[in-house]
Amino acid sequence: MERRELDLIHLEFELLAHLVQRPHHAQSRDRLMAAVWGYDHIGDGRTVDVHIARLRRKLGEAHRHRIVTVRRVGYKYVPDQQQSPGAALCGRS
Repeated sequence: MERRELDLIHLEFELLAHLVQRPHHAQSRDRLMAAVWGYDHIGDGRTVDVHIARLRRKLGEAHRHRIVTVRRVGYKYVPDQQQSPGAALCGRS
């Protein structure tokens, strides 16, 4: 697997870290806003959508699919099956 450094802004890094630390768990846009931007941030779910789009672009074709949109909820991170071979057996995707 090719390794390369990503040029992420602070909020993109925090957003990715939050999702990666909770693999397979859908995170609502409100939850992501509170966790990454803070409870006092004035914004809406569209802010999360824009940052997710930028993050996917920076991840590139090989990894952008790991951030999955969960309709009417938000987003979740799905790691490589090679990293967690038991995930398929547990019915997680």
